[in-house]
Amino acid sequence: MIRASSMSSTMYANFMSKDVAPYDLGELDPALFLYLDAQDHSSVQEQRQTLNIFPSQPMHVVPTPKGEMSLLSPTSSSSKQSIDLANPISDDVAALPEPQTDVKAAVKREGNRKGTASSDQEGPRTPDAKTLRRLAQNREAARKSRLRKKAYIQQLETSKMRLSQLEQELQRARAQGLLVGGGGVISGDQGLAGGNAAAMFDMEYGRWLEDHHRLMCDLRTAVQEHSPDNELRMLVQNCLGHYDAMTSLKSIIARCDVFHLLSGMWKTPAERCFMWIGGFRPSEIIKIALRHTEPLTEQQILGVCGLQQSVHETEEALSQGLEALYRSLSDTVISDALNCPSNMANYMGQMAVAVNKLSALEGFVRQADNLRQQTLHRLHQMLTPSQAARCFLAMAEHFHRLRSLSSLWLARPRQE
Repeated sequence: MIRASSMSSTMYANFMSKDVAPYDLGELDPALFLYLDAQDHSSVQEQRQTLNIFPSQPMHVVPTPKGEMSLLSPTSSSSKQSIDLANPISDDVAALPEPQTDVKAAVKREGNRKGTASSDQEGPRTPDAKTLRRLAQNREAARKSRLRKKAYIQQLETSKMRLSQLEQELQRARAQGLLVGGGGVISGDQGLAGGNAAAMFDMEYGRWLEDHHRLMCDLRTAVQEHSPDNELRMLVQNCLGHYDAMTSLKSIIARCDVFHLLSGMWKTPAERCFMWIGGFRPSEIIKIALRHTEPLTEQQILGVCGLQQSVHETEEALSQGLEALYRSLSDTVISDALNCPSNMANYMGQMAVAVNKLSALEGFVRQADNLRQQTLHRLHQMLTPSQAARCFLAMAEHFHRLRSLSSLWLARPRQE
């Protein structure tokens, strides 16, 4: 022991006495660095596998398929870890779905099952017979309305073409000076080239009656079927436009043969008994409206009564003006200057005065037609669509009965 101790002391003294160079860190064995790196990686893996006692998000207890309980933390897919409380098997726990996704899917499946069950219980609703019948009636009424609108548009286009042709014909006749007969005296029958203008007017009036009858049939059908106000309003406006077309036609004829309008030869005998300045009296139409459009509101009654009074005053003024014209014309015709045919200068002067007075008849006819037109439009504004429809139907029935009365009168048995 003593020898060994002395030997070690001698070796230590020899070692310390040698000159040892200083140790350089660059000469360290590379294996030492590889060892340190391996230690760092192993420590990181151990840290990742260490249980996170205080997670950043709450952990949920989820039952496993084997009846075991596990804790899950809803973190990212890379950091999700589970802790098996009963069995340390981690593969089954990692295979479980996320709790939130599972809950959402379960709620969605439950809602789908409820919706399917409710839809199966309710089933498709089958409309009853009354609803089906009403829908069929609405479709049929809409189809008829479209057909009537199309027919009316075609009728307006045809009437426009006819009026244009008639106006051109009348303008050509007037440009040729057919209004002046032989010897400087106006002859009503000869002044229109054999009554061409009167014949054309009678033909157009016959077509107007046919179209008017068709419009009244459509309006009567709509009233009987209790059509909506929009459809009734459109049909009433069609009737107003039809009357306006006749007013325009009469204004054209009045410039060529005003006597044909005043005589009423384009009317039936019974209608001529009730004529007033080339047409019907507007005040009579208001009486018909009051009789067939009841019940009226208080405001409507006041408006219609005020219109009736205004129309009656205008009628009286036109009638008095026409009577004054007739008296003046009669005084001119029976003037003393006409007793001497030898004095042709005075004779032609008096006849020229009479012709100028006769030309005023056209103005009276035009004013009377304007009054009739304004009365119809004012009634249309005051009444509801249903009331206006009944008013136009009553007017048409009134004139139809007068025409029927004329036919019966002409077909009556006559005594020898």
